[in-house]
Amino acid sequence: MNWSADMTVLDSILDDLAAESLQLDGWVAGLPLAGWQTVTTPEGWTVAHQIAHLHWTDEASVEAITDRAAFEELVRQAGENPTGFVDEAADELALEPPDQLLRAWRQGRGALAEALTSVPEGEKVPWFGPPMSPASMATARFMETWAHGHDVAEAVGIEVPRNDRVRHVCHLAVRTRGFAYLMRGLEAPDVPVRVELTAPGGERWEWGPEDAAERVSGDAWDFALLATRRRHRDDVDVQATGEHANHWLDIAQTFAGLPGNDPKRLADR
Repeated sequence: MNWSADMTVLDSILDDLAAESLQLDGWVAGLPLAGWQTVTTPEGWTVAHQIAHLHWTDEASVEAITDRAAFEELVRQAGENPTGFVDEAADELALEPPDQLLRAWRQGRGALAEALTSVPEGEKVPWFGPPMSPASMATARFMETWAHGHDVAEAVGIEVPRNDRVRHVCHLAVRTRGFAYLMRGLEAPDVPVRVELTAPGGERWEWGPEDAAERVSGDAWDFALLATRRRHRDDVDVQATGEHANHWLDIAQTFAGLPGNDPKRLADR
C-alpha cells in the first residue's frame, strides 16, 4: 500500500473516531454534576474517570508522537507500577470540574488527529505494547472510545446504537490475538484461525485463511464486547471451533496492559 493509500485509510479511521467521540461527548455533556459521579465499573470508575482516562490516553498518544523522551518516562512509570499506573492517572484527572475535563478532552482529540497525520511515511509510534502505525494507533483510540463509551452508556441508562464502525474493534481484536497470549505469559500457538462475523448492517466480515480448521464466528458487536472484556462469553453470540480458537475467546483483549478482572455474567451483576 502506498503512502497516499495509507493516508486515506488513516483519514477514514479518524473520521469514525471523531464520530464515536462526538456520540460519547453528547451523552456526557448534558449530565448534571452528580451524573459525572455515576459509578460505571465494579472497580469504582465513575463517568468522570472514563472521560479522564480517554483524555489521558489521547495526551499520552500525542507525547508518543511528538515527545519521545516524555513518553519514555511514562513507560518507565508504568513499568514501576503496572497495576496502579492507569488508575492513578484517571483518579487525578477525574477530580477536575466536569466542564474543564470535557473541554480538555475535546482539545486533546483534535491534537491527536493532527499528530497522527503528521507521522512520516513508514514510521511507527511507540506504545505501552508493540509500536504501531498511525492507522493502528487511531484504531486503538477508536477501540478505547467505543469500549469506555459502553461503560458510560450502560451506567447512565443509554442504549448504544449499533453501527458498522465496530469493525475497527473487531479488526483490532483479530490483529492482537498473539498479544493477548503475551499479556498472560503464554506462548501464542502457530495455528491460523478463520474469523467470520455478521456486521450490524448485515454484511459478513472475514479475517484469516478460508481453509483454516479452527474458526470463530458470530455477531460482530458481541465479538467486540467480548474482546474489549465488556461481556462474559456466556452472554455473547460468538462461537469457536477448535481448541486454540476456543482458548483465544477466553483470553481475547484488544487493549495494552494487564487484562484486569474477568467480566461477570449479566445474570450475576
